[in-house]
Amino acid sequence: MATEQRPFHLVVFGASGFTGQFVTEEVAREQVDPERSSRLPWAVAGRSREKLQRVLEKAALKLGRPTLSSEVGIIICDIANPASLDEMAKQATVVLNCVGPGLSIHDGTWKSAIYGFGDQSNLRKLRNASNLKPVPLIGPKLKRRWPISYCRELKGYSIPFMGSDVSVVKRTQRYLYENLEESPVQYAAYVTVGGITSVIKLMFAGLFFLFFVRFGIGRQLLIKFPWFFSFGYFSKQGPTQKQIDAASFTLMFFGQGYSQGLGTDKNKPNIKICTQVKGPEAGYVATPIAMVQAAMTLLNDASDLPKAGGVFTPGAAFSKTKLIDRLNKHGIEFSVISSSEV
Repeated sequence: MATEQRPFHLVVFGASGFTGQFVTEEVAREQVDPERSSRLPWAVAGRSREKLQRVLEKAALKLGRPTLSSEVGIIICDIANPASLDEMAKQATVVLNCVGPGLSIHDGTWKSAIYGFGDQSNLRKLRNASNLKPVPLIGPKLKRRWPISYCRELKGYSIPFMGSDVSVVKRTQRYLYENLEESPVQYAAYVTVGGITSVIKLMFAGLFFLFFVRFGIGRQLLIKFPWFFSFGYFSKQGPTQKQIDAASFTLMFFGQGYSQGLGTDKNKPNIKICTQVKGPEAGYVATPIAMVQAAMTLLNDASDLPKAGGVFTPGAAFSKTKLIDRLNKHGIEFSVISSSEV
């Protein structure tokens, strides 16, 4: 709950950035969700009050809510000024971070942060500042190897959502590899790319990239004219609204394993499952939805979250919560296509 000491449930940090604007719009939608039973006090944060005000005005116009600007707080802070970040964190229950490299927050009393777009250096700096250790919890055996009691120094959660901290992922992969007999988990990913025309375009773009990065002038050309030399795959402006509206994603997951009590030494896997996740454009529509619904889960499902603080992957943090139900209601649909267990 928002209190006098922490007046905002949510703070969107970096709201004036390209991706931060989409997160701001999504929080504004959540604010007026008809299923909400209470007010949602929130704020935007960044270096420039004028830019933050323009983001709110743009969101108000897009959502048809002329009073939006007067309903949202504005916090001025800068990653170059750690004290200002501490003051921002003290006003928030949950921080939605949309800022790039350089974040360092020292307030050890804040509840949680969700990283949607920053790189792993952000998480590393937060971890170092708070004496925090990564806790990649995948199952009971991993939990015993990396007990969450290591994380008592930070009284909250830092969740690398939709882009986990690379060090956490690598540590998890290394553990699984070293303990394969104890934790028989294997993973492989595949991507499909349109038709033959898309494949040819992608191959030529890759060849151009590999050739141009070898030379200084080539790197300069790539930076200056990314759209031309990537055959339209990259641009400085980001996607247009029309491109975003026309995009969607579908992920298929195929798994196989062993039923309870069946040994893995001589037996073959006897359970198979196929699941699907689909939704709107992944980068600037689905990710803000996921971030905001993760934040709402932190606010409303506290009893179902891990009891100690730390850096958690989404699965470890939200496995017992209603996050999947929330995402299903907001257009990111999870479903079981087939399962030998059902």
